[in-house]
Amino acid sequence: MGGSLANENIQEKAFAVLFLRHYWFILRYKQFSQILNNIGENEGGIDKFSRGYESFGVHRCADGGLYCKEWAPGAEGVFLTGDFNGWNPFSYPYKKLDYGKWELYIPPKQNKSVLVPHGSKLKVVITSKSGEILYRISPWAKYVVREGANVNYDWLHWDPEHSYEFKHSRPKKPRSLRIYESHVGISSHEGKVASYKHFTCNVLPRIKDLGYNCIQLMAIMEHAYYASFGYQITSFFAASSRYGTPEELKELVDTAHSMGIIVLLDVVHSHASKNSADGLNMFDGTDSCYFHSGPRGTHDLWDSRLFAYSSWEVLRFLLSNIRWWLEEYHFDGFRFDGVTSMLYHHHGMGQGFSGDYSEYFGLQVDEDALTYLMLANHLVHTLYPDSITIAEDVSGMPALCSPISQGGGGFDYRLAMAIPDKWIQLLKEFKDEDWNMGDIVYTLTNRRYLEKCIAYAESHDQALVGDKTVAFWLMDAEMYTNMSVLSPFTPVIDRGIQLHKMIRLITHGLGGEGYLNFMGNEFGHPEWLDFPRKGNNESYHYARRQFHLTDDDLLRYKFLNNFDRDMNRLEERCGWLSAPQAYVSEKHEGNKIIAFERAGLLFIFNFHPSKSYTDYRVGTALPGKFKIVLDSDAAEYGGHQRLDHSTDFFSEAFEHNGRPYSLLVYIPSRVALILQNVDLPN
Repeated sequence: MGGSLANENIQEKAFAVLFLRHYWFILRYKQFSQILNNIGENEGGIDKFSRGYESFGVHRCADGGLYCKEWAPGAEGVFLTGDFNGWNPFSYPYKKLDYGKWELYIPPKQNKSVLVPHGSKLKVVITSKSGEILYRISPWAKYVVREGANVNYDWLHWDPEHSYEFKHSRPKKPRSLRIYESHVGISSHEGKVASYKHFTCNVLPRIKDLGYNCIQLMAIMEHAYYASFGYQITSFFAASSRYGTPEELKELVDTAHSMGIIVLLDVVHSHASKNSADGLNMFDGTDSCYFHSGPRGTHDLWDSRLFAYSSWEVLRFLLSNIRWWLEEYHFDGFRFDGVTSMLYHHHGMGQGFSGDYSEYFGLQVDEDALTYLMLANHLVHTLYPDSITIAEDVSGMPALCSPISQGGGGFDYRLAMAIPDKWIQLLKEFKDEDWNMGDIVYTLTNRRYLEKCIAYAESHDQALVGDKTVAFWLMDAEMYTNMSVLSPFTPVIDRGIQLHKMIRLITHGLGGEGYLNFMGNEFGHPEWLDFPRKGNNESYHYARRQFHLTDDDLLRYKFLNNFDRDMNRLEERCGWLSAPQAYVSEKHEGNKIIAFERAGLLFIFNFHPSKSYTDYRVGTALPGKFKIVLDSDAAEYGGHQRLDHSTDFFSEAFEHNGRPYSLLVYIPSRVALILQNVDLPN
């Protein structure tokens, strides 16, 4: 009797949890639909609503005049000044409209030429209700520059006579996503800020050769502080001028498209810089405008401002910003930064996220921010169905990658952020012989059914000074002294090179439906990343990438580069990232063996630091002949050449580890290999 009551209580609780989740999904979809309908009724639809950049800011009219428009609800008066009027602050006043909007028309000169030519310096002048006179950059400015020793950025009117014309169409959405996370400014080996041109000419060919089909560009939206890594945005519609002009960025994207590479923008809509002289903060003289007023409008940890996502004009601004980068620069989608901070009123600070559903449904969730993300994904995928959106969310919010029609967030992928943390933990806290194979497999496969994840062993986060890359955890100081092929392998370098390859391959093969690598980490870049700042005497020494190291035949960096290239090329041919999740047949703690099947391939990893195994039985679902198609122990990858690639492996009808067939394989220590069934049609 007691057991029956206990079971009933368990069932009632389970039903209550299911009902609560269902209720919240319905509520979220209802809020999304209501705002979308309101946009349709009041603005003529989201298509028109998201074209704010066509009227707001400063625009040349067909007659040679200028039309200017701003949203400044807290302003007493708004004016335009600049080179064109000798910086007279009040000679061109805006007319006040409803809902905090202001507009101005400036007629052309008598000869019909524009009064404000391309490259002119401009400022919006705000007179506040308290009587202050404030000089501001338009939130819609398309180009801002910092000249000489100036602290603040200047707004330059960007209206070139001949704008860049795209020559190449957008590539089709790839079946498998292999992302090369990139920062233009650090892409040179020289101690300076590299340019869009440098990246286009020198880095794009390397990315193509390495087998990546997607670039994720960081730090493109203008940010006054270079060392913020692009995460303190000041001008949301301006491509960073420190790397070159908007036309040169367009050329970069267009050239990538010509190579069949899609380009994602790292978009930062989670917060904004506190700068007021050259940012959004205090634009109209109030602490609100684009942001929440009071404590809710400030992120204490990031020292930045937080958007008021329920505001009509903020929605127009952010959705128009999304569309601007798609239309003007032909980006193919976005990686949304700081999604966890957006989703919760606590911004994820001090939260462990155990996975209990009570953490994801309740008053702690910022439903306005979630609705904005749903609107953004709806817009992106309506405009360009092949576009890709990725959420940087550490919390594991359920349904974030589910269709909006189901109450989901509408993202295509989420970052598998627990994976790099697991590798760092293993390298930092455990001896090799104490690595837990089951724990590794669990971390790599722990994702919800049909929720696509981008797996990565490390990103830019692990490359930053204060942290360590996988290569640094493995080899540390010996990377500077013992990477020459003319010197014998030391135990540290040998271990480091072998595990570096294994960690990347098992993450690639088992960890998700997409893969990401930060530029330079593929070959074990021997320096961390540190931007010029007061703490390092404004040095650029660590704000660079030494790609030339992989071109030196006398250095072992080439081995890691070769392996990364061939790993990606094999995935392109076999498509394991787009295949269903792998079937893991073995995770043996004593032997340190992990084996799994995916996309018709048999992956085998021996993490044991010293034991090799002769005639090791591995299960498989397939009968027939197998051949080695990738072997981390091969000479071209800095291995010890202990496997004969001419060997044929035949599976037999001998059940093993839950698989109907099995085969015998020699597995050397610290080796990863992939076998392919050659009896199957390609």
